[in-house]
Amino acid sequence: MYEAIGRPLQLGSLRLKNRIVFAPTTLGLAGPEQEEMLRRIAAGGCALAWIGDVPVEKRGFGSLFSAKGFERYRRLTDALHSEGCLTGAQLHQSDSDLGAMVKFLPALLTRRIGPDELRQKLNEAAGPYITALPAGRVRQITAAFGSAAAQARRAGFDLVQVHGDRMCGSFASPLFNRRTDAYGGSLENRLRFALEAVEAVRAREPDLPIDFKLVVRLENYGRAGLLPGELAVAVPLLEAAGVTSFHVTLANHCALQDTIPPASHPDFGGEGCFLFLCDLVRQHTRLPVCGVGGLTDPDFVERQLAEGRIDCAAMSRQLIADPDWPNKVLTGRAAGVRRCVRCNKGCLGGLMGHKGVHCIFEGGNHK
Repeated sequence: MYEAIGRPLQLGSLRLKNRIVFAPTTLGLAGPEQEEMLRRIAAGGCALAWIGDVPVEKRGFGSLFSAKGFERYRRLTDALHSEGCLTGAQLHQSDSDLGAMVKFLPALLTRRIGPDELRQKLNEAAGPYITALPAGRVRQITAAFGSAAAQARRAGFDLVQVHGDRMCGSFASPLFNRRTDAYGGSLENRLRFALEAVEAVRAREPDLPIDFKLVVRLENYGRAGLLPGELAVAVPLLEAAGVTSFHVTLANHCALQDTIPPASHPDFGGEGCFLFLCDLVRQHTRLPVCGVGGLTDPDFVERQLAEGRIDCAAMSRQLIADPDWPNKVLTGRAAGVRRCVRCNKGCLGGLMGHKGVHCIFEGGNHK
């Protein structure tokens, strides 16, 4: 019945066993707990699981280049592979100004501001930060994407994703990027950071599939990323740089409730709430396009795949609510799927409360 969901997909040299992907997600969990959650999701039958927020540079928490960090990622890739699931590293460069973070830390610790307000203040500081970065430092960062991709491959990752939001997104947006050098001004210049990052990966790993998290901002939502009218230029340039697939979603640098919308959201409360952005990208590429945004209903997902609207369906909250969604759907047990209700209580709420991502249904899933 769900033939499109179960159909394999070729991504470069990789073959996905079906069309269901665990979206790159900030989990906020300790190592063993994160490993157990991801192993459980892999065992549920998804074809690919992304590990979110893998930093590209050698310093900082979670670095691929430290012995402890490398071993942590190696355990994750081994765990996912043991369950027959491919795994990708979302290569990430933060645009947070550490000086600004230190400045706001006392207010956070004394609860004069909350985590969400801190996030907004850091977003506001991103523009001055990336605008003032010396060009040599910018080139150092983009080159680091290549080194990180090579290290990720050694750690067992099957492919990488260049995170097109955060620093990539800030450079792409004139609302943040006020530079007057080769990295600012025209759209082509503002895209230079992302293009150099992709090119660095392709130069170091010529045959490695490169996904690109393509973030689209709207007039009322998001401040970083690309406007719909800029996609006609951006998508072909990214493809020429070496991108082999696109993961399309709404731009961040705004309220988390917009990019991770609850069912009550006035504009993004429906099933497949961000797939209209995939329609925009489809106009400019024949590469595989992965859609995301409140996907829970097997019939709806099957229809989007069968009609060619998307090539993969990425889920985060749904696979946390019921990791067995793929196995149930593909073995005639779709009626038994525990559908995410998009309440954002245990997942986004847990993350914002510094307790890590969980689910109100946790512990209640059964094969």
